[in-house]
Amino acid sequence: MDTPHPLAGKVLVLFDGVCNLCNGFVQFVIQRDPSARFMFASLQSESGRQQLIKFGINPDVMNSLVIIDNDKAYLRSSGVLRVAGYLPGGWPAVKVFKIIPTGIRDWLYNLIAASRYRWFGKRDSCWLPTPSLKARFLD
Repeated sequence: MDTPHPLAGKVLVLFDGVCNLCNGFVQFVIQRDPSARFMFASLQSESGRQQLIKFGINPDVMNSLVIIDNDKAYLRSSGVLRVAGYLPGGWPAVKVFKIIPTGIRDWLYNLIAASRYRWFGKRDSCWLPTPSLKARFLD
């Protein structure tokens, strides 16, 4: 019998593991994801780097959240809006921002990304999930 792929039916969130804003985003999603639809990997991890290479994204450039859903990569604001669409409650309403051209949305995303360490801080090493959350992380 074949073992199902760990990402089958899941949405993968690749994030900067040393960025406090990015780690906060991951924890925000986990708290609102009781069905465990989302899996996670840091951009710095081997699994994260492999996924970036698979989708033709330079693994040494860590200035964007990357969402992998249905074998397609979503970057920057499109990734954030993709995640919001899956969250319960009123969060899918955030997708209304899709009416704003991607270039404008990503300009704002890039502005925040460029200053994220200065505004929110940086860790010396990647955040490690608790044992109960470990199964939701690729490595």
